[in-house]
Amino acid sequence: MELCSSTTTTPTFLRFKSPLLSPTSYLPLSKPLLRSNKPTLCLSKKPSPSSRQFSLLQHPSPRISIPQAASSPSAAALDTVKDPLPADIQVTETQEPNSRVRLSVEVPSAVCDDCYKRVINEFMKQAKVPGFRPGKRVPESILVSFVGKQHVLKATIESILKRTLSHAMFSVTGRALKDSIRILTKFQEMEKTYSSLNLLRYDVIVDVAPEVKWIPEDGYKNLKIIVEIDSDIDAERAAEQELRRRHKSLGSMRIVTDRGLQIGDVAVLDISATTSDQDGAGVQKIPSAESKGFHFDTEDGDKVLPDFLNSIVGIQRGETKSFPLVFPESWRQENLRGVHAQFTVECKELFRRDLPELDDSLADKLLPGCTTLEQVKESLLQRCKEVEQTAKEQATDNAILDQLRKMIEVDIPQSLFEEQGRQLYGSKLLEIQANMKLSEQQLASLSSPKAVNEYLENQKENIASVIKQNLAVGDIFKREKLQFPTEELVAEVENSIAEFKRHKQEYDDERVKEQVQEILEGAKVLEWLKEHADIQYSTR
Repeated sequence: MELCSSTTTTPTFLRFKSPLLSPTSYLPLSKPLLRSNKPTLCLSKKPSPSSRQFSLLQHPSPRISIPQAASSPSAAALDTVKDPLPADIQVTETQEPNSRVRLSVEVPSAVCDDCYKRVINEFMKQAKVPGFRPGKRVPESILVSFVGKQHVLKATIESILKRTLSHAMFSVTGRALKDSIRILTKFQEMEKTYSSLNLLRYDVIVDVAPEVKWIPEDGYKNLKIIVEIDSDIDAERAAEQELRRRHKSLGSMRIVTDRGLQIGDVAVLDISATTSDQDGAGVQKIPSAESKGFHFDTEDGDKVLPDFLNSIVGIQRGETKSFPLVFPESWRQENLRGVHAQFTVECKELFRRDLPELDDSLADKLLPGCTTLEQVKESLLQRCKEVEQTAKEQATDNAILDQLRKMIEVDIPQSLFEEQGRQLYGSKLLEIQANMKLSEQQLASLSSPKAVNEYLENQKENIASVIKQNLAVGDIFKREKLQFPTEELVAEVENSIAEFKRHKQEYDDERVKEQVQEILEGAKVLEWLKEHADIQYSTR
């Protein structure tokens, strides 16, 4: 009797050691280092090992809108080109925490009067005052009475802000972070000051590019990195496992009734577990341990909780076994590390494999296009070697970036933190949407300000780590005066834009260029660090 394949997934508590590579996959093994909140890029060529860490490649997915904090309307009025002023404004700069600068601005009467005249002239052109022909000069008192004194007052203050804000920002030119400018002074306070003193005072807060402090100074120039490589990454071992997996897929399952479980069998199990103190008190259920109809392949025993397999060897169909196990300190779920548990396992079904003889006749079924078993083994080994090299290089990149993060001190601006957090959350939603179809209601709920803010709070440490890595890489690129060919930037921008067009996605030319540049800078820095670092590898 053949056993139909099951969609039952491995219970969380059994996922002890997942393979780091899939011999038939060429996808990167680690998550990309996400940078700023910009459109997703697709680099045209196959990324080099150093650039892959910074690649933002992903499958085209519908855009997901992540709510952003509302910006100040007055701050949005900032002109990029300064309008000459009839007198100088006074600006006092005060440093504040989180790489933030407060600018206290005082606009003298001469500037305020000039802005008032401009507002009056503009109203003169637009207003259609009864009794006066279009273009005819209207007495100021009549015009103000017609337009409304309060309306003129608001328009004047807005004109003053628009003309002076770019001048006030002069001291932070080149340091101010985009979209981080906010006017703190309430509009009513500005109205009161202007009306009584014929001058204007207001405070502006702006996030500036944070200063990166290395500990020790220039420590990145002599990195000593120990890269831990999982034993599963070994190409020969992975190739053998993949050949075995493919061989098993060609066989069938036979029900076992005359013996207990042996290595190589597949069992259908009902599993549960409870926690308990060593003295037997405080018994509680472990929800993640509960699984009904779990298909357990005994050949995967090294990927589950240690001693789980040994504890059920010999179990027969219909039999129940109970045994204690201790979750190791390296367990993925922190709340279960070191926990003493009592497992209860019932064997619902027991199967043995009936496999065809592994010879040349199976070659084409094992790997289409192959004619001999030796050819299959060589092809699988070659694929695994490629994946092994990729995994090793990415593990090296990860180890370097993690070391850089620990070597710097930086005061992260709130606007940068929120931007990076929204980028990470947006990528998370895209991943969820790619794996399961979300309804509009579910998507709206996950994209709500509440959901985003909860993510920012819960992932504070992870977001800060990503920002530190990015800032460290950017600082090294500038310090070491690294460069990459301009034609490479141009080519990648063109191909990225072509990719956007092919998937009919909106994009911004300047942002595409900025992001491609960041990716290329990151690749160049990793390449430079690898040349100057002392890198050693250890197997775990």
